[in-house]
Amino acid sequence: MARADERPTWRIGELSRRVGVSDHLLRAWETRYGLLHPSRSSGGYRLYSQADADRIRRMQAHLAAGLSAAEAAEAVLAEGGLGPAPAVPRAGADVGVEVTELARSLREALDVFDEATAQAVFDRLLSELSLTTVLRDVVLPYLGELGDRWQSGRASLAQEHFASFVIRGRLAGLARGWGGGRGPRAVLACPPLELHDLALMAFGVVLNRQGWRIDYLGTSTPLDQIAAAVEQTSPDLVVLAASTPDVLEPLREELAALAARVPVALAGPGVSTAFAEAVGARHLAGDPVTEAEQLG
Repeated sequence: MARADERPTWRIGELSRRVGVSDHLLRAWETRYGLLHPSRSSGGYRLYSQADADRIRRMQAHLAAGLSAAEAAEAVLAEGGLGPAPAVPRAGADVGVEVTELARSLREALDVFDEATAQAVFDRLLSELSLTTVLRDVVLPYLGELGDRWQSGRASLAQEHFASFVIRGRLAGLARGWGGGRGPRAVLACPPLELHDLALMAFGVVLNRQGWRIDYLGTSTPLDQIAAAVEQTSPDLVVLAASTPDVLEPLREELAALAARVPVALAGPGVSTAFAEAVGARHLAGDPVTEAEQLG
């Protein structure tokens, strides 16, 4: 008979609330390090126990003591999750400290055109966290913050271009071979005048990890060329991204015609649910990583 602290009780949202760690990071630690030991409910949901929460708190303490995520997880598993958590050396440290510090290091390196350091930070992020965590919790927030700084004059055009180039290179590396396989097929593109496609690339990378094949057409693609690609490849879904409403507004009729031929989804801050419904498209209103996971 299982001890009380090992009896599975909580779904991941409740575990997340109790330990103060995002469910995305909890899943990453579970799959990468085997830190959590859930069981399945009769309905198929993962259920977690107090013992899981104790291991997470020990993980937090080791991270706060300066260990990497891999080292901290190894230490927790070696301890068997037993006994009190080690003392935390500084107040206010939590599981997000590593991600926060790495995100700050990435920003500082990109701001001063230090590609070597930026690449090293990316390497560490990808070695210690899941890809979805890196994209959702570091890359996409950074891009949004960079755009805000550029629009307000707190970042130069040169800084914006340099950072975009470095991030595009990393995403392109992650996208290598994403058109192969046997899964469903998606065409991804930005409509005419839309030049911001990094979030769409991140979406495609995660969607590919869910088993989809990706045909990527990139920025400022005319609708007739997208339609031609659809005719040739017969995709299961077309995803178009727009950062401002004025990009899509002149294309209502063309989008409606495309959506009548193939399932279309619209994403990005330039899209509203009302507009998507008006042209017969699905609105992907969430962040790109979560939307890709849900499609998968």
